[in-house]
Amino acid sequence: MQPERARSFAEVRGVNYLPSSAVNPTEMWLEFDETTIDRELGFAEELGLTSLRVFLPYLVYENDAASFRDRFEAFLGLSGRHRLSVLPVLFDDCWLPEPHLGVQAPEPHPDEHNPYWQRSPGERRLGFEFRPALRSYVEDLLTTFGDDPRIAGWDLYNEPLARDESMALLRDAFAWARAARPAQPVTACWSGTPLSDVTSIHFYLSPSRQPQEARRQLDAALSWGRPVVATEALGRPNHGELVELLPLFRGAGIGWYLWELMIGADQTRYQWPGSEPVAHDIVFQGLLYPDGTPYSSEEAELIRREALAST
Repeated sequence: MQPERARSFAEVRGVNYLPSSAVNPTEMWLEFDETTIDRELGFAEELGLTSLRVFLPYLVYENDAASFRDRFEAFLGLSGRHRLSVLPVLFDDCWLPEPHLGVQAPEPHPDEHNPYWQRSPGERRLGFEFRPALRSYVEDLLTTFGDDPRIAGWDLYNEPLARDESMALLRDAFAWARAARPAQPVTACWSGTPLSDVTSIHFYLSPSRQPQEARRQLDAALSWGRPVVATEALGRPNHGELVELLPLFRGAGIGWYLWELMIGADQTRYQWPGSEPVAHDIVFQGLLYPDGTPYSSEEAELIRREALAST
C-alpha cells in the first residue's frame, strides 16, 4: 500500500452511490443501467465531488463472476470519465439478513427507510463452509483491480456486527486483502478500525445538537494517527445537517462520503425506523432528485465551495 494513497483520503469529497432507479446494490449490479449511472455521475462531477463509495454484493459475483467483473470495470470507466475515484465495499451486515437474486422489490413499503437493502454475503454464507468461496471473491477483486488508479481504497466490511461470525469474517477479510497486496489502502469501520490503513467512521451526529458526542467521536478517530474519512454522514435534521457537517470535517482535516448522491428508489429519503417524527417534506438522506435537481440549492453551493477549498 502506498502511503500517499492513504493520505489522500483526508481530501476526499464524496458520496455513497446507488442509481436512483435501483432499490439496493443487488439490483444495481443485476440490471446495471449504464445510461442512468453515466447521467448521475455527471451530476456528481458537476457538484465538484471527487469519489464514490459503492457496495459490491457477493451474491451477484457468486452468480456470475465474469459478468460481475465486466460490469465493475464498466463502472470504473464511467467513474473515471467523470473524474471520480471509487471506494468499493465488499461485505455488509446491514438490513435484511439474506440476499436473493431476482425481483428485489416484490411488494411496496411506502414511507419506509431503506426496506430492500440486503446483507452481504448474508447470514447463510457466514458459515465456515463458504470461507473458500469468500476468500476467492476478495482475492479475485483485489488482485484484478489492486493496482487500478481509479480505486481509492477497499472498504472490506460495512458495519460488522459485534458477534463471533462477523468478527471472524472481518479478520479473514483483512488477512486475504493483505495477502493480495493491493496498492490501495484497506479499511473497515467500527471493529475494523485497529486493522485499517485509514480510519473510517460513520458520523450520524449533529454537531449543534450533540457537540460533546461529535467532538468525542472525531477525537477518538484522529487519535489513531492515521488519515480519517467519514464513509457515511448526513441525516437531516437530527443526525447531521450539511451546513454543520462540512465545516466540521474541513476543520478536523478529514474526508467524507455523504449518504447519498441520489434521492431514489431505495427510500433513504425517509427517517430511520424509530426516529422522532419530522415534517414529511424533509429528506432524511440524499442530495439530488433523479432529474438532477438539488434537494437544497444552498447545500449544492456549499458542496461546490468545499470542493473548491480542497483543491
